[in-house]
Amino acid sequence: MTTNKIEAYDNALALIGNTPLVKLNKLTQDFTGEFYAKVEALNPGHSNKDRIALHIINEAEKKGLLKPGCTIIETTSGNTGFSLAMVSIIKGYECVLAVTSKSSPDKINMLRAMGAKVYVCPGHVSADDPRSYYQVAKRLNNEIKGSIYINQYFNDLNTDAHYLTTGPEIWAQTKGKITHLVAASGTGGTISGIGRYLKEQNKDIKIIGVDAYGSVLKKFHETQEFDTNEIYPYRIEGLGKNLIPTTTDFDVIDFFEKVTDEDSAHMARDIAKKEGLFVGYTSGAALQAVRQLSKAGNVFDINSVVVVIFCDHGSRYMSKIYSDEWMREQGFFDAKNIEKEKPIEYIR
Repeated sequence: MTTNKIEAYDNALALIGNTPLVKLNKLTQDFTGEFYAKVEALNPGHSNKDRIALHIINEAEKKGLLKPGCTIIETTSGNTGFSLAMVSIIKGYECVLAVTSKSSPDKINMLRAMGAKVYVCPGHVSADDPRSYYQVAKRLNNEIKGSIYINQYFNDLNTDAHYLTTGPEIWAQTKGKITHLVAASGTGGTISGIGRYLKEQNKDIKIIGVDAYGSVLKKFHETQEFDTNEIYPYRIEGLGKNLIPTTTDFDVIDFFEKVTDEDSAHMARDIAKKEGLFVGYTSGAALQAVRQLSKAGNVFDINSVVVVIFCDHGSRYMSKIYSDEWMREQGFFDAKNIEKEKPIEYIR
């Protein structure tokens, strides 16, 4: 029996989740094992943060903390802010975001395009500095009546969102064959939620976190010591931290692999050119970690089924890793890498 019912979703929020796995071929052809990307850029807000934004706001509504016209406040490197702005538009809330100056101009412009009020805060100050985006968000929460602070770094609902959605999706998509998960760790919600679910299905699955040089996460995981000497400025957005988020379940993570800004930027560009997936900076970082571990030769074997989280879309980094000028300014182009770039030809 056929019907004349129009096939359509009620709004963009219905498109969140159920993102595909895509087999990685060219960049992993010399690696041992099978490698797949979980392409989170295919969420409507172009990142994995759509999942936590919807889940956290839904839970706040159930508890009566949010009513139409209320204000949502968050600390963000860009992606969570965009997702919150999208959900706010559809559900009828105001959105105010404290953003680190490390965030690309593309991300900041996107947040403003989505109707959010944006405060850009210095990215290289300590977490307890009143100018830091953590402290600015807290101040705004105190000043704006009827506001709630999402606080993704210390909100267990961040982890729960991935435990309830991303983890089960990966388990089902791999038919339970996954042996390794590789994911960038910032707030830690993604890797912790997915990792917790997967470990419950098979305790032998290895959960591998990706950290940045200049971040404290790897050393804290290994020693339980918060070492301020580990902290120094770095360029990758949404990866690593200068504090310890409670949303990171360090017991679920087997080990961390650190990557450099430069290697991660080039890997992201390689993913676009060789796999046809236009991805963000942390996606490059995650696959760079896979490359390093593959070269080490003691992590993956012929039976390995590795899922790598590609968190967001490359369009948010046009003024950074996809800008030749920015790459040159960072010293990321040497003779070898310049040869890989196709020059622009101007017809006059």
